[in-house]
Order: sequence, then structure tokens, then C-alpha cells
Amino acid sequence: MKYFFLALAGLITLTVGVFGFRGQKTVKTPIEIFPDMDRMDYVKSQKPSDFFHDGQGARLPVPGTVPHSSDDGVFPIEFGEGRTGHYYTGAINDYFASGLPLEELELIGDKAPEEMQALLRRGQDRYAVFCAICHGAPGDGNGTISNYMAAKIANLHEPRFASGEYPDGKLYHVITYGQGLMSGYGASIPVRDRWAIVAYVRALQDAKKPPAPPATVSVPAVNDESVGGPGN
Repeated sequence: MKYFFLALAGLITLTVGVFGFRGQKTVKTPIEIFPDMDRMDYVKSQKPSDFFHDGQGARLPVPGTVPHSSDDGVFPIEFGEGRTGHYYTGAINDYFASGLPLEELELIGDKAPEEMQALLRRGQDRYAVFCAICHGAPGDGNGTISNYMAAKIANLHEPRFASGEYPDGKLYHVITYGQGLMSGYGASIPVRDRWAIVAYVRALQDAKKPPAPPATVSVPAVNDESVGGPGN
């Protein structure tokens, strides 16, 4: 038993000798078990940096990217002066709007059909990047993520999404702020691209609808005996 206590005392002495008491000050270089967290390559705000050719540590956003908490790469996502109305909120007079903000999306005038096609192509591209992984390419909710989630992902072809329950403004709002398990993409997708996704989702829904039955014309039956020819 005495050897056990001797070994325990030795272990305690070794531990205290190596790590020291909590709060003890020293001028010696500390032992770094994981030095990567103490030697991080980052640039302090407004400080120069030898890493870049111009010596400036502060950098402008990379072209084609959207900074976090920004809806178009310049302005913050929060609605402030000039950030209200149908285009930015998806609502008109506190109600979600039906239809797209045509004027802001430049869908008015002779070039409206061309602009709409361009908007749909952009929406298809952005949908593939941000939405298809969950909702699936056709919008049926069977994207890649659905294989790893117990919760059911929304099928965008359900009647509630194509009815007045989800007007275009509400779809835009959900893309911006999220809903349920879906997080918001307001900080990642610019405003115009969010509307492009809304337009593309509507196109997916329209493509899924069954074709309308052909128009029929009822022709009343004619009694041959009652019809007289030119010679009668």
C-alpha cells in the first residue's frame, strides 16, 4: 500500500511541476500543446499586411461574392430608408403581395418577355445552387439532404404552395428569413436573385400542372326530316 501512496505523491508532484498551479504567473514560454490556435494567420482591423501586394490588410469583397449580412454586396440586410415596399419586403400594405414587382425587375415594356426569360434562367441557376440540394431539382422535396433527415422537406408542388396561401411575396419572405428548419438566405442571395428564384419556382409548378382538357363544342343533333334542301 505504501508504494501506492508514494506513486500517487510522485504523480501529483510531477503534475504540479509540469503544469503549475492555476493562476500562477511566469515569464517563461508556456508549453503549447496545440499551438495552432495561438499562431493564427489573421489580419487585425485596419492593419497593414505583407501578404498582399499593396500592403493593405483590409480588402474589398471578392467580385461575384456577397458579404455576410448584406443583400446585394453593399447595403445591410435590415430594412431601413429605401428598403421598404414590395421589392424589398414582398409585402404591400402589410399583406404579402401576389405577383412579382414588375417595375423593379424591369418586366415592363417591349423587352419584358426577354427580361422574363433572363430572370427565369437566373432563377434556375440560383435554385440549383441554393435550393435543389433540399427541395430537389424538380421541387418535389427529394433533394440530397432528404436522405439524411428524418423531417420531411417541403414539396413545392403541394397545393398550398401554389395557392393563395403562399403568394409570391410570402415565398420571397421565406427565402429571405427562413421558416421551420429552413434557415434564411437573405445574407447570401441578393434581392433580385430571390425574386428570380420565386419566378422559377412558379415555372416549376406550372410545368407540373396537368394540361387543360381540349375545348369541345356541343353540336345539337339534327333531324334529317326537318331539314329541307334547295329543291324542297
